Amino acid sequence: MGVYEDLGLTPIINAAGSNTRLGGALMLPEVVEAMRGAAQVSVSMEELQAAASRIIARATGADAGYVTSGAAAALTLGTAACMTGLDLKRIDRLPETTGMPDEVIIARDQRNGYDHAIRAAGARLIEVGMNEVVSGAGVRPVEAWEYEVAITERTAAIAYFARPGARPSVDSVINLARSHRVPVIVDAAAQLPPVENLRAYIAKGADLVCFSGGKALRGPQNTGILCGRRDLITAAAVQQLDLDARWDCWEPPDTLLPKKDLPGLPRHGIGRGFKVSKESIVGLLTALQLFSPERVSEDIARCRQLLHRLAERLAGIEGSELTTTIPPAVDSYPRIQLKIGRSAAAAAKRLQYEGSPPVYVDLTDLDDGILTVNAMNLTMGHLDTIARRLREAMTFS
Repeated sequence: MGVYEDLGLTPIINAAGSNTRLGGALMLPEVVEAMRGAAQVSVSMEELQAAASRIIARATGADAGYVTSGAAAALTLGTAACMTGLDLKRIDRLPETTGMPDEVIIARDQRNGYDHAIRAAGARLIEVGMNEVVSGAGVRPVEAWEYEVAITERTAAIAYFARPGARPSVDSVINLARSHRVPVIVDAAAQLPPVENLRAYIAKGADLVCFSGGKALRGPQNTGILCGRRDLITAAAVQQLDLDARWDCWEPPDTLLPKKDLPGLPRHGIGRGFKVSKESIVGLLTALQLFSPERVSEDIARCRQLLHRLAERLAGIEGSELTTTIPPAVDSYPRIQLKIGRSAAAAAKRLQYEGSPPVYVDLTDLDDGILTVNAMNLTMGHLDTIARRLREAMTFS
């Protein structure tokens, strides 16, 4: 019996990828072992986050970095930092923002459920552009000038959700923002791999960049990275850390919390609920240091081999059309797609709730009658079981 069976739960086979609702990507053994060691010793959280800042800075090319409780928390903390800086009066008032810059500009076609994390800090989203391409009413995506004309004295930041093919380019948005001294927050939560993206957005001039720790990095699912300008990272740290200390006894690490720049110790900030454990910080840092082009390429090659063997086991399923997608080795994890038409939703539900063990597949293209298998969390030992469960689900769908 395992820990989940002891709780009365049935472990699942996660063939969907790094979905948060399924616990994210499986952690590397080295990460688990590092977390085990961290759990048995106490440490100053300020000093630990200062050490994390140095490691994140080396990996990303940023001035500084911070381990957050997920990429969404990084968005909230980054937004709060842009609105308040180190003004303790403003920090104490959030999410109430009267009298301070509180507008965050965002392209209308980049709006998504995760921008709630920006609004959670008290910011107001100012949409620019139109969904003409999406609606079929035109051919023009959002253009850079539309960001520029929206900038006012109320502007705290520009939010940019990175994805392949996003328009306008992040470069153009950063360049115009720089000319107006407006910070740009880039949400790159799911933009790894390639490994090069760890440094790409900072190199282009982004002021803050957010990454998920529990996806391709294979760190703890409840971690993320906020990296960028040192002053903004400091402001984020001040609003998240437990600073219930005595001023005359407090000597924080100057690289993260320069005491000379603070008139006093603030009360708990808006980020206090985003507490990150010492074990999670150590796990994230271990995963980050292991995240290399060579290791990612090996993992993707492993997944490609798994999917080729799974395809052999799935050949000849009646009523299905099997297609294989193998993207470039450094871009994303390969996947297999089963096109089974209108019965796809019934098959997916059967995989999850009828039969053992439960199998969860990627439902991104479900409306097109497609079930997708992502091999990120799979091993050779899963293949026969997945093939059996897929055959069962599609036979009765």
